[in-house]
Amino acid sequence: MSFAPVYFDWNATTPLEPLVRDAMLPWLGASETVRFGNASSRHDYGRQARAAIDEARARVATAVGAHPTEVIFTSGGSEANNLFVKGAAACLKPGMLAFSAIEHPCVREPAYQLRRTGWTLKEIAVDAQGVIDGEDWQQTLLARPTLVSVMLANNETGVVQDIARLAAEARASGAWFHTDAVQALGKLELDFRALGVSAMTLSAHKIGGPLGAGALVLDKRVELAPLIAGGGQERGLRSGTENVAAIVGFGVACERAVARRESESQRLAQLRAELEDQLLAQGAVVFARAAERLPNTVFFAFDNIDGETLVAKLDRAGFACASGSACSSAQPEPSHTLLAMGVDPLLARGAVRVSLGRDSTAQELSRFVGVLARVVDDLNKLASIAV
Repeated sequence: MSFAPVYFDWNATTPLEPLVRDAMLPWLGASETVRFGNASSRHDYGRQARAAIDEARARVATAVGAHPTEVIFTSGGSEANNLFVKGAAACLKPGMLAFSAIEHPCVREPAYQLRRTGWTLKEIAVDAQGVIDGEDWQQTLLARPTLVSVMLANNETGVVQDIARLAAEARASGAWFHTDAVQALGKLELDFRALGVSAMTLSAHKIGGPLGAGALVLDKRVELAPLIAGGGQERGLRSGTENVAAIVGFGVACERAVARRESESQRLAQLRAELEDQLLAQGAVVFARAAERLPNTVFFAFDNIDGETLVAKLDRAGFACASGSACSSAQPEPSHTLLAMGVDPLLARGAVRVSLGRDSTAQELSRFVGVLARVVDDLNKLASIAV
């Protein structure tokens, strides 16, 4: 019996949801009702585009408990993270930027670039479960950072940080606090006000929306310099003619993600628990298992099994998984997240991520664990022959 390929890489990206696609089609000229226009134009075509963007902005804001005027549309999460890190730094005297040791490259890399302009950096340590280390966090606060960035949920391990507490303590020390919430949107309840952060990053393609749309939710008290200057769109913080179709899709995707979040989170958490039980029975190490995590994410490894090899074998068997962050897949080095957690580099090289989504089923997972057991057994036999 043949089976359709199974997608287990939902943290990397998600398929476009049908209702999202339908909302976008008129703005792509692909429906009976064709809509187009430059949102900066004063005529009716432009006003229609502006109204569509405004409606999408309100939907995104509602999804995260923010005001529409606090939503700055970008091309995605990477641009939004860069906008905060570089934009905030450009408006301040050089000071200290503190960020967690498990941040996404699109926070780490712009942070490293700031060294050339006089900024000092502090990587905040995490413990063996991938949670911010309490002692190192207190030492960070004593150093009086100017800017702090800690991701809400890690894209590899799924570990969730206590952002509300960290943000409150950072504010008390005088710092602006940013959180990358790309992986949390649609999986956890998000409330910009309750979190108390200065800025928060979101992305559409992680929640059934289109590629090429994201947002920085920004407290109006925070001054940013734009990365892109020109026409003054997005409160002057992101110039350029807006991608109306993608923005419209982002708005609908946010609405859909929030509507199904609670029931989906419960369902996915149950699937995750069942998968982890099977993995442990096969001798796998499941990373950060004792920490609060996203309901859909499992990061695991087998001793003496290379992760890239295992992912390739699983792909040929019809299961699409990941060996870590999709944005770092070109780098063969062990996961920087696992290394920061103190995981042995040899074990970290074996890491494989399974991330579930709205189409994932118990039947697919049952077939997966069976195939996984056979593939791991084959690789172990090959290794023994090589020795």
